[in-house]
Amino acid sequence: MGRPNRAVQAAITQRRTDAVDLRVAGVGWPAIGRKLAADPSINSDGHAYPQGYGIDRYRQGLAPPSDKRLIELACRDVSKALKGRAAELSRSTDELRQLMMERLECLFFPMYKLAVRSGDYWATDRAVRIIERECRLLGLDQPVRTELSGPGGTPVNVEAGGLGELERLVGLAGDLSVGGASMADGGAEGPDRNRCRCRSQRLSS
Repeated sequence: MGRPNRAVQAAITQRRTDAVDLRVAGVGWPAIGRKLAADPSINSDGHAYPQGYGIDRYRQGLAPPSDKRLIELACRDVSKALKGRAAELSRSTDELRQLMMERLECLFFPMYKLAVRSGDYWATDRAVRIIERECRLLGLDQPVRTELSGPGGTPVNVEAGGLGELERLVGLAGDLSVGGASMADGGAEGPDRNRCRCRSQRLSS
């Protein structure tokens, strides 16, 4: 079977688009298969859909595809159409990313030259910010690694505890009062300073 010409390919693309639209609208697979069937005898609209399902059999005068086969063809159409849309979106994203990179480069060089030649701190800050933005755009930043440790940097002992242990941990986490001043009341020194003191007390305990 040779490669379809442009007209045939356009009709197939339209069929797949119609299949996706019907599926998005909540139409069931059997109904989609019959809606896009090539043989008028099974087409739900009573006409031959261009490049519809079973087009080769219809042209040869053979029996139309079974309902099971129509469902398979409809599913395959929707799958290919969605994959094509995902690839197109990926290409569009790559093109947009490249455009953003070019814009950042145009902004970077003047700031870089000013920072290097005259030592301008503002230009240096701008240049560094542009570099940071480029790194995020290209995914060059290393992920932030977070570790939990016990007192003195020792490993945290994780054990399966009962309800009593869980209540004890909840009590420790919820005890945020400092010097009789509750966090809910804001404390005598304000919530931010209380929060810092609570953290230092827990670390020193």
